[in-house]
Amino acid sequence: MQSSWLIICFFALLNLGQSQTNPKGKTEQQNDTIKKAKLIRYIGNGYFPTKYFDFDLRYLIKYNQFEGFRTGLGGVTSKNFSNRFRITGYTVYGFLDRKYKYSIGGGFKVFPNSNTWINASYTKDLHETGSSNFIIDKRFFQFFEPRLINIELFHKYISKIVSIEHQISPKIVTETEFSVRKIAPTYSYAYRASQNRKFSRFDLTLARISMQWSPFSVFVKSDKGVKETKNEYPKFTLQYTKSFRDVLKSDFNFSKIDFRTIQQFDHASNSNTRLVLTAGLAQGDVPITHMYNAYPNNVNKETIMQRFSVAGNTGFETMYFNEFFSDRLVTFQCKHVLEPLKITPWFQPQFALITKHAIGNMRHQNRHEDIEFNTLEQGYSESGIEINKLFLGFGLSFSYRYGAYHLSRFEDNFAFKFTFNMKLN
Repeated sequence: MQSSWLIICFFALLNLGQSQTNPKGKTEQQNDTIKKAKLIRYIGNGYFPTKYFDFDLRYLIKYNQFEGFRTGLGGVTSKNFSNRFRITGYTVYGFLDRKYKYSIGGGFKVFPNSNTWINASYTKDLHETGSSNFIIDKRFFQFFEPRLINIELFHKYISKIVSIEHQISPKIVTETEFSVRKIAPTYSYAYRASQNRKFSRFDLTLARISMQWSPFSVFVKSDKGVKETKNEYPKFTLQYTKSFRDVLKSDFNFSKIDFRTIQQFDHASNSNTRLVLTAGLAQGDVPITHMYNAYPNNVNKETIMQRFSVAGNTGFETMYFNEFFSDRLVTFQCKHVLEPLKITPWFQPQFALITKHAIGNMRHQNRHEDIEFNTLEQGYSESGIEINKLFLGFGLSFSYRYGAYHLSRFEDNFAFKFTFNMKLN
């Protein structure tokens, strides 16, 4: 599964060790508390710190349908190594495909006050087909990534990247990236471009710029840079991608623009409402690898219990993997978390009501050969309920698919899964 299991075990052992040690003086206990809080913050951000190197917990162990178990090590040099220079990298091994993947890179800080970095990297790895990610999101760690368990449609890639991170102001973070990539789908696929040439693998030369604006968050500037001290909403993220044909042997010319806004309303008694709106538009010769898949999270199996897995944070739980692709896509998700039920001091389950919708379409669907999929022009809808924090952060999720894409077999419209919610920072 994910690195979460190792972290849970780690804290159990840590707490056991603390309870068995001899009593310390008040000052030593305060120092231990500060050190433990700092360690928890690091782990909550996805790292286990050592003196000169911070291990990235995302690479410890994962699972997906193509690689099976994927395990390895990775991380970044710490500030004790250098405040102005960093080395990053990882290496992992997939037990099902029996292949190593790796990345090596580094960066140096040009302007500390604006947290400006120039980075370069070389990576050989896999990426989910149809997942249009914001490059700026890699700064914002997600502790648990449940969709990874069920993904089966990947493409191999080799990338050479040069990027610039820059904080225009405390509230605006940007990243600009120039990359050269070799793409090879792991499944049977061919793209017939507008010049009528057929590609089963291809090269891309890409430029991307991504920006996140947090107008209501509170930031503090110091000699060490800018730190967010109060996380407020809404947040807005915008990204533009351009592929240049015939530049460094690139095969396609296309452009993409992606937008996301997140709003959260915090209510009394530890309840809240979270709204997420995303929109994407791709134009030109766009292969399926760079289309939009709407983040499905339902495996293609016969019965409800065979499809039992882990509910995601942003995906569509009743949408089957590889069912839909679009070059124009809008999604809207609303999650209302109710006040916890205070049954006992240690048992306080929390209900959440969820509704998700998507609409999209695709031009030139016939250019994508050897692969079958539908489009979303009629609008996709699902709603459901979660019962969270039943035991050690685990809960249950129930979702139902309705509307234009309701399936003929009644049980195929249901998704029954477990949830996992844990926050360390």
